[in-house]
Amino acid sequence: MPLLRSGRVAVLVFLTCLAAACTVSGKEEPAPASPGAPTPAALDRYYHQTPRWEGCESYVDDPQIRLPRGIECTRVTVPVDYDKPDGSTAQIALSRIKASGDRIGSVLFNPGGPGVSGLPMATQGGGTPLAERFDRVGFDPRGVGASTPAITCLTAKEWDDQRAEPPKDYSPAGIAASEQENKEFAAHCSERTGNEFLAHVGTRDVVQDMDVIRAVLGDPKLTYVGYSYGTRLGSAYAEKFPDRVRALVLDGAIDPEEQPVRESLEQAAGFQKAFDAFAADCAKNADCPLGTDPAQAVSRFRALVAPLWDHALPTKDGRPLTYGDAVIGVQDSLYSEDRWQLLSAGLTEITQGKGDVLLALADDYDSRRPDGTYTNSQDAFLAIHCVDDPAIKDRAVADQEDADLRKVAPFLDDGHASGHAPLELCAFWPVPTTRAPHKVSAPGLPKTVVVSTTQDPATPYQAGVNLAADLNAALITNRGTRHTAFLSGGVPCVDNAVFDYLIELKEPPTGLTCG
Repeated sequence: MPLLRSGRVAVLVFLTCLAAACTVSGKEEPAPASPGAPTPAALDRYYHQTPRWEGCESYVDDPQIRLPRGIECTRVTVPVDYDKPDGSTAQIALSRIKASGDRIGSVLFNPGGPGVSGLPMATQGGGTPLAERFDRVGFDPRGVGASTPAITCLTAKEWDDQRAEPPKDYSPAGIAASEQENKEFAAHCSERTGNEFLAHVGTRDVVQDMDVIRAVLGDPKLTYVGYSYGTRLGSAYAEKFPDRVRALVLDGAIDPEEQPVRESLEQAAGFQKAFDAFAADCAKNADCPLGTDPAQAVSRFRALVAPLWDHALPTKDGRPLTYGDAVIGVQDSLYSEDRWQLLSAGLTEITQGKGDVLLALADDYDSRRPDGTYTNSQDAFLAIHCVDDPAIKDRAVADQEDADLRKVAPFLDDGHASGHAPLELCAFWPVPTTRAPHKVSAPGLPKTVVVSTTQDPATPYQAGVNLAADLNAALITNRGTRHTAFLSGGVPCVDNAVFDYLIELKEPPTGLTCG
């Protein structure tokens, strides 16, 4: 019962050039300030690049992403391997909207994922005090979006073909077929991206890129807002460069100490809570596709999607709505209450023998464009996951995890349990893991802020509580059922407290609860 594509269950050209030769045409900026703490001399050329900003037209090839006037982009050069600064290089794409008033510096945003393009994040906070006082900067982490080289695993046709396949059962033959699919996926990533780069796409290397970005932007210390996976980047940066932090806001936290199995189970439980909240809201309407008794919603849902295991539904697109895409579409809609109406419409369609809405939601999750191509977000998500989190290679652990997932998230139970499960994709990954779960320690870190939402389906509330305690950070609690809150949840109480912190470095009141 997968939560990730090709994950628990099977559910590039390198640029090698000097920093001076890798700038983009456009207006040249003044030389940046020196980093806030000593940096190895071998990295000086990366820290002292002069960015050249230009229009963003050539950076975004996704028609669904529309960047406003006034936004500008550039690329900065970083070493693929920071231990080999004279070796292969990569380029990190940045976007920026300049401060409209009395400028403090830059604020760097990351939307999470991992694997999601961060260029649109420069638009965050438009019309707010943040836009007046800060240059707002987004970035595509290494291997993602407009950064090069790109993490590349499957072609668009291969993604479509994989999604169209009927699900594999949990018999010995089904498990072997799932694991073979995982091996083939890993092999494609290795062949098309290269193991050298794959080994350096994780959090360990991205936080070093963030420090180069900080210096190139001319900021002696980093001001950063990270959402979801972006909180892992923020806490890792705090550990490595605590003396280079001005302000950190971590919203929708991942607990760095959490073991992968526990994290997976807690996420599944979070989605179950979000499903239950949706079902309770839906039951208020006589035409709710799950009925008017919330206690029966799980069984009604499973009965609704179970036939898709053997018989996919037709869509106007011509592609089938498979069981896997239906479940992914449902999960995509549970990230926010704003999507519950779409979810209800999608489930209603299933009762009519149609699958257009849920297929569109699954396309959104998988970042499939209207022209049938895909961004590389899913390739990147899986590649980063496999170098960030220890793989589960013990079959007994995999079997127990599958059984436990069905218990904590019964709406995701496909009804085909056998007591056994395939090994996950990362068990066959061609390069080693580069981080391990651990308690965060950042001596000397200034006061930071963690925002955690009580019914967040993807990053449990307790993870934020734990991270705030580890960082000695101020915790803002947001009551609600959504993923993340700052500048996205329509909660002025959260937004205003974070504005005061980012601009004035004013700590939120102890125990602040919003929503």
